[in-house]
Amino acid sequence: MTALTSFATAPLSITKLNSTDADFHARLSTLLAFEASEDEAIDKAVAQILFNVKTHGDSAVLAATQRFDRLNVTSVAALEISQQEMQQALDGLTPEQRTALETAAQRVRAYHQIQKQECGSAGFSYTEADGTVLGQKVTPLDKVGMYVPGGKAAYPSSVLMNAIPAKVAGVAEVIMVVPTPDGVKNQLVLAAAKVAGVDRIFTIGGAQAVGALAYGTQTIPAVDKIVGPGNAYVAAAKRRVFGTVGIDMIAGPSEILVLCDGTTNPDWVAMDLFSQAEHDELAQSILLCPDAAYIAEVEASINRLIDTMPRHQIIRTSLTNRGALILVRDMDEACAIANSIAAEHLEISAQQPEHWAEKIRHAGAIFLGQFSSEALGDYCAGPNHVLPTSRTARFSSPLGVYDFQKRSSMINVSHAGAQTLGKVAATLAYGEGLQAHARSAELRLSK
Repeated sequence: MTALTSFATAPLSITKLNSTDADFHARLSTLLAFEASEDEAIDKAVAQILFNVKTHGDSAVLAATQRFDRLNVTSVAALEISQQEMQQALDGLTPEQRTALETAAQRVRAYHQIQKQECGSAGFSYTEADGTVLGQKVTPLDKVGMYVPGGKAAYPSSVLMNAIPAKVAGVAEVIMVVPTPDGVKNQLVLAAAKVAGVDRIFTIGGAQAVGALAYGTQTIPAVDKIVGPGNAYVAAAKRRVFGTVGIDMIAGPSEILVLCDGTTNPDWVAMDLFSQAEHDELAQSILLCPDAAYIAEVEASINRLIDTMPRHQIIRTSLTNRGALILVRDMDEACAIANSIAAEHLEISAQQPEHWAEKIRHAGAIFLGQFSSEALGDYCAGPNHVLPTSRTARFSSPLGVYDFQKRSSMINVSHAGAQTLGKVAATLAYGEGLQAHARSAELRLSK
């Protein structure tokens, strides 16, 4: 395997742990600890913005947009992007960009169409011996709001990952909000919205965009659920409107955990660790490996390659503060530790990766084999890249078609069924002191 070209760099100080050390679990817990600091000033500002939007609608959204994004517009309607402008953005891409975008969209759509078929989206029903019919009806949400970061960050891949499963689920209207500070629109983001089937786009952002989607304004319709990443103000706003609308999750910093048996090119593993560390200084990249010599090779690759990265300062801070190279007894122990970490992205870069995957219970996405880099999952493999972080993979799942659907229980009790179930219900209702419940069931008993 060919090593990547590099130049000299100052050695990186990255945490090294050994699972045999007495204080290993305590040090690992400290490394993993992350609590999104609840900034009181941010929360207070967000509360005021949401109150203004809920009370004043368009005028509050307009005032906040003029203030924060420096847009000189006189109406919220002027902030809407037409389908024609989306199409123009798509048509204006280079052939290479358009092919990549459409290929990624096709793969994401195909995966979620299969997910829809396999995850019980058709509902079910069954008939009991007395003719009672029980079942479940699955229906899509009516309207979904999708937040897309703007300004310094522009993520067309996130547009695909959020909008496509919503459309595959059958959501009638997907409304996208994206801030455009100083009026700068990212054409690839608009093109991705067109490819993904987004219905409407408003160039607003921040807490005011979340509030507009949650409460509705004179121009922006209220939605049933809000999905998509954002900054601290967006996260605080999503927390506050939850209950009025659904939300996908409050995501923490990006994470990658690599389980390696020492057979993968160390440059590849180093770059995979970089791929998450470059997101931001709080991202976390960890290697678990039973081969001390190989860990040293990966560390050498890290130090040799880090300054070849345009975002090397962010990578350096991330790896220094939250990264780790961990020596374990064997791959079985690596899997046990991986289950404790419950990482957002888990790479099993090893021979017979399927064998080790059988031992994994907690991970957002699992990448099998040395050619399955996490970056492919971010863009075009097909499965969703919106994943649980901060150990929430212990009880949460990737964003999927099921997040844009709801389930209703179906109960059609026959006359014969009411004779049996009525007595059971009445007995339990009297036991709870709910006489009307009991009488409601007893009235249907045959005299």
